[in-house]
Parts: sequence; C-alpha cells; structure tokens
Amino acid sequence: MRIASPSLSELHAFVAAARLGTFLKAAEILCVTPGAVSRAISRVEADLGCQLFTRNVRGCELTDHGRDYLSLVAPALDALESAAAKAKVRSANLVLRLSVTPTLASHWLIRRLPEFQREHPEISLEFVPYRAGDYPLLASQGASLCGGNGHWPVGLEATYVVGRQIVPVCRPVDLTGPKPLQKPADLLKWPLLFHAHHPHTWHHWFETIACLSNEAIDHRDIQAAASFDQVSQLLEAAVSGLGVAMVQRCLIEDYLEAGKLVIPFTEVVHNDRGYFFCYPESLRRTPAVEAFCTWLVRHGEISDETCRGHDLQSHYSVGASSR
Repeated sequence: MRIASPSLSELHAFVAAARLGTFLKAAEILCVTPGAVSRAISRVEADLGCQLFTRNVRGCELTDHGRDYLSLVAPALDALESAAAKAKVRSANLVLRLSVTPTLASHWLIRRLPEFQREHPEISLEFVPYRAGDYPLLASQGASLCGGNGHWPVGLEATYVVGRQIVPVCRPVDLTGPKPLQKPADLLKWPLLFHAHHPHTWHHWFETIACLSNEAIDHRDIQAAASFDQVSQLLEAAVSGLGVAMVQRCLIEDYLEAGKLVIPFTEVVHNDRGYFFCYPESLRRTPAVEAFCTWLVRHGEISDETCRGHDLQSHYSVGASSR
C-alpha cells in the first residue's frame, strides 16, 4: 500500500512554520536550516497539489488550503509528540525540561525551588539554555518561563505566573534627603532610570498614578537619566544613587529584604507584560507540567499579593513614616 501522507519531518516543518509565521523561526526550533524547511514544505505542497503558504518579506502566511490542512494535521502531530513524551517518562523519576529567562531565574525562581523539590520529590527539573523569542512548540523541547504580553503562537499553552506589577525603587535615604520622595509628583525632580527595552513603563506608571490619585502629573517630557538593558544593572544603579528605577515587583525581593532599596509609594500599578509558563498543547496533561504549573501559579499569586497597600506599609515603614 502506498503511503499518501507526507513524512513526519515534512509535517513538523509545515506545522512549525504555520505556528511561528516564518521559515527561519521554524528552522531554529527544528534545528535545521531555513532551506530545509522551505524544501520540506514545497514537497508537501507538491504532494497535495495546492499552495499552503504565501511568502512575503516578513515571513509566510497560510492560505485557505493551508489553514484547513493545519486544523487536520496539527492535532494528530501533537498527539504523536505527546505519546512519545509519555512513553519516555519514568514513573519513579518524572523529568521536566525547562528554560527560564535569566532575570526571573536569578531574582525570583531559584530561591523558591527547594520548596518545589520538597513538595514533588518525584519530579526532576532539567534546565536547558534560554533563547529569547524561542517558544517550546514540540513536546521534546519541554516548557519555558518567559516574558510576554499574552500573545502566543498557535499550539502553545501559556499561564500567567507573575510580573505584571511595576514599582519605582530607590534607596531608603532618598525618602528623607534634600529632595524627599513624599508623593509621586516628586519623582519629576529626580533622575529616572529606564529599562532600554521597555522605556514606556515610566509613562504608563505616571498615567496610572494620575488616574488613581486624581492628581495632574505632567510627565510628557520625562527623559532617561540612564538606560540599561539588564534588570540587575538597573537595580545596582539605583542602589548606587544614580536615580530611581522602575522595575517589576517580583524581581526586587532580595534588595528589599537586605534594605538596599525601598518602594516609596504604596499604589499598585499593573504593566501589560509579565512572566508566563509556556508549553506545547501536547504536554497539557503530563504530571510534571501540571504539578509545576500549579505550584508556579500559587507562588505567583503570593508574590503579587505582597504588593498590596497594607503589606507595603508594614514591610516598608520607612517610606510610610516619611509622609
């Protein structure tokens, strides 16, 4: 009997390109060249006798035939990936391959992992290198903790964990110095430190604060005293007295506990970005993914709650007493 369906490698190339929108990204997650992806898809199109993609300078888009074909083959391919992953799982020692954005790993996740190990000694975490912009779309790639705004490729499950709350941070001495930070508008007199990849967060924070307080704050002309592309540099700049930094609340626990930095104001402001636990749909029901996702969400909720007004007042009484 002649097999009419394309090969698995060709189907993987088609589904990856369909979900990611470019042959280049599909090639990266499949560990092949873009030319190999292009040739594989051309063979599928030739076998089917129809065009699956329209190519353009920005990438590729599915045709109507392509969308119909994706809806048919993607679930079957995901089922095969899930079956392979489950067949490899050892019941006594479940393994979850995991990539984590380095900032979140250093400032939030690692300090909590001993508790996860105590709760789930049967699960082993295998950390793999994190590459920005890569999403785990195959079961063999495992899962990822990465930053985003909630928009993900088709075929990827994503659960919000933590990171949407943003706060200004400064040294304790800055609350009572020559230019004391007693109200949000006082920040306009201070040098402000920006994250180079997210310069809009200061404007968003001022706009939100103005709405919460019904106070007019003219922040249109604020400029960065300095910009940094790494959160660790941004925090160290604030500790050194270079200015006031705007960061995600979940990334500053060590600095707050050590008394190096404080949050001068209790208002809660949410950003449009956060950290999500992402994994292929084919891993949705696997025990390791379910256990780790449940644990992450619980700790994310706890971290978010520490930014509520009452907790800020009790933890950072220096800021409260200066007002």
